[in-house]
Amino acid sequence: MHETFDQRRYLIPFRSTLLPQIFVDTLVIGSGAAGLSAALSAAVHGEVIVLSKGEPTTSNTSWAQGGIAAVLDETDSIESHVRDTLDAGAGLCDVETVERIVGEGPDAIEWLIRLGFRVDRDERGSISLGREGAHSARRILHADGDQTGAEVSRALIEAVRANDQVRVFGSCFALDLLTPSDTPGSPCLGAITHHPRFGLQVIWARSTILASGGSGVIWRETSNPPLATGDGLALAYRAGASVADLAFMQFHPTTLYIAGAPRLLITEAVRGEGATLVDANGTRFMQDVDPRLELAPRDVVSRAIQNANARCGSAHVWLDCRSIESFALRFPGIASMLGQFDIDPAHDPVPVNPAAHYLVGGVVSDRDGRTDVPGLYAVGECASTGLHGANRLASNSLLEALVLGRTAGAASAEMLGDGAANAWNVPVRGGPVKIVSDIPPSQHGELDLADVRSSMRAAMWRNVGVERSGAKLRDAGDMLDFWARYTLDKIFDEPDGWETQNMLLGGALVTRSAAWRAESRGCHARTDVTEPLDEFRVHDRWRRGRSEPSLVPVSAAEERCVQHPRS
Repeated sequence: MHETFDQRRYLIPFRSTLLPQIFVDTLVIGSGAAGLSAALSAAVHGEVIVLSKGEPTTSNTSWAQGGIAAVLDETDSIESHVRDTLDAGAGLCDVETVERIVGEGPDAIEWLIRLGFRVDRDERGSISLGREGAHSARRILHADGDQTGAEVSRALIEAVRANDQVRVFGSCFALDLLTPSDTPGSPCLGAITHHPRFGLQVIWARSTILASGGSGVIWRETSNPPLATGDGLALAYRAGASVADLAFMQFHPTTLYIAGAPRLLITEAVRGEGATLVDANGTRFMQDVDPRLELAPRDVVSRAIQNANARCGSAHVWLDCRSIESFALRFPGIASMLGQFDIDPAHDPVPVNPAAHYLVGGVVSDRDGRTDVPGLYAVGECASTGLHGANRLASNSLLEALVLGRTAGAASAEMLGDGAANAWNVPVRGGPVKIVSDIPPSQHGELDLADVRSSMRAAMWRNVGVERSGAKLRDAGDMLDFWARYTLDKIFDEPDGWETQNMLLGGALVTRSAAWRAESRGCHARTDVTEPLDEFRVHDRWRRGRSEPSLVPVSAAEERCVQHPRS
């Protein structure tokens, strides 16, 4: 990756002492399930501010049609859920992290229901459980059929709004994390933010919890909402945090494929209820790929769809849902969405294709959410905890968000004591720290920002998509370097520019990790090295200023992060 990506510490020039100042105990960046769970937990021991890039209802959580994986039935077991997660993770899961998160799943669901979450139940009043790809049991709970994420968001948002310890700043963009110096180990003191009405502000915080969500918009084809531009990954990297396992982007196999329409997700639960995939000739093909058929792991299904397209010379395959009784009652949101395109899934096959869905890697964090930047925690999709390994098991993401969001919120109490603050001379309630960002004028010409963004996304889809190769990854790296030279040295004054800069950095980090990982493992598939290799059964960590990764064996994953001083 070109040195351009590591030269920029902050996106804009500023003097911290000249900007409006806000002080808080805990700053949460992100308003999805992980961020809101963390905020509620942190509110027990202090004041909390939640930054929402848009409105809280525009997060990846709100868009999630699938459910939450948890062991709630006596015919299932924690051991079985752990085993399924490890199998999907293809040798890169942290076993203790998996056991902890899966083991705490039932308690997290009880907590969510106490907050008012309306889970689907059967005629006897028991929680209805579905099955999704690579799960060996029916353990996926839903709300309103295919509106689980929206219901999770509703319950958590209402709980946050009812808590007088929490303030939500909507439409507030976090540009960068603040550190008193640019040296490794310099603590996070909060963030510099921008609001369309109030402009630039500095929010000083004793602890900062990064819960900024996904990065799917870096790819042209994505199931993610427009705000999922990987900002948290980029700002954590600029602040000196380690990132890991970024080669592993999980592509969801079934998103609506209509020219000009968004790639709207069609949840895996539809295949769990009996929908089948057929190619352009009307032939079912998954029986020739995997004994689990349409419920094989997502990476297997995604590659099978691409191969079927190549074999038939087509742009998409078809999802045949006609065997599902009362489709509109079981999946009302999907039925309504398809109806806008005059598709009735009870009678019409649905055109589908893979799309970027969930970034498995992220900011390295331990089992309590701590990163290797003191005072900074990371949870949810932006974090790399070791739960997912090389491939996320379906519906484990909302489980992780709830469990580790609560855990990190509780752990952030360690930053409130005088001992923790004084260890770094952090004046949380005193005067602000003087932080100066000077950015020299650009020496390069201008590129059209919209064109850079569009071209980058197309290049990521072509070269760093469902299947990659060393040659394609090198091409992608060269293109990203070129655009970076003419974009990362510019100073922008609105979110479109900052997002594009973050997307370029995030795309470069993903490409660098994928180029280094010369094997196929989990959801990272290379056509030039088609098998997993023992030498790559490690976590590849990258940090600003280093051209090569530090490698962490899976057996040593419990040492993932530097432990913070405790009060």
